[in-house]
Amino acid sequence: MWLELQIFGFRALWSPYYMIFILGLVLLYFYLTGPGRKTEEGKASTLQKVMFLSGVTLLYIVKGSPVDLLSHIMFAAHMTQMALYYLLVPILIIKGVPLEVWKRIVDRPIIRPVMKLLTRPLLALILFNGIFSMYHVPVVFDFAKSNELVHAFISTTILFLAFCMWVSVFPPSKNLDRLSPILKIGFIFANGVLITPACALIIFSEVPLYDTYTQSGAWMEAMSLCVPSGILEGLPSSLSGPGFFTSMPIVEDQKLGGIIMKIMQEIIFSAIMGYIFFSWFNKDERNIVDPIPETTYEHS
Repeated sequence: MWLELQIFGFRALWSPYYMIFILGLVLLYFYLTGPGRKTEEGKASTLQKVMFLSGVTLLYIVKGSPVDLLSHIMFAAHMTQMALYYLLVPILIIKGVPLEVWKRIVDRPIIRPVMKLLTRPLLALILFNGIFSMYHVPVVFDFAKSNELVHAFISTTILFLAFCMWVSVFPPSKNLDRLSPILKIGFIFANGVLITPACALIIFSEVPLYDTYTQSGAWMEAMSLCVPSGILEGLPSSLSGPGFFTSMPIVEDQKLGGIIMKIMQEIIFSAIMGYIFFSWFNKDERNIVDPIPETTYEHS
């Protein structure tokens, strides 16, 4: 498959403009946590730097590397992209940004009230899972894949809502820490429940759901989101769909995509619930002070 993908060219495979954007984020991060910081709260620890760099590297992998191109060819690659993009990237970036930087981003007249509203746990839970599930309704999905602006708007909106959702679990500041550890575990469990119907619809469908992966015209429109128009126009007429790149039947690819999404979601959510539980348990254990038993001495 790798050799076949070369026909789309370097720009489609490696998204150099997106790479420049990622490098810009990294430079801005090191400026704000280094020469540009105002207090010690703006200094990033080694762990925070590792988390942030891991987050933006993963962001480039899922949106700038051949994974993004492959997501327009195989639905399984698309769902792998979705799982990493919305369920892991936001966590790494939230954990990697120091408190002062968060304050400088959020503490603004327009942003503050919006964030205060959209990071309310119940609202964030419903909005993220609702919009994510709605995006994978076939008519919405195919429409989004046919228009660059619509696709960018929906993808960015879901990513923003993913950040709002994860703030409830990993609050960057105390005033956003609204849930106790046990409620955070319940919050993550609820996320797993709400995302299940969309996965089930995809896994148990016996017919292809998305024109993007089955119809030649819809597929070419979807490919135009990441392949320059000049390259697309020069492709041979025999290349009219994903079948040129993979021998996997469309329905099997679709089922695999749903399974991958559900398994990756379960792994990520289980790991986070375990982290929260053991952090909570260890904190409570440290707070327990064993009383020193009183001893009495009998004097003879």
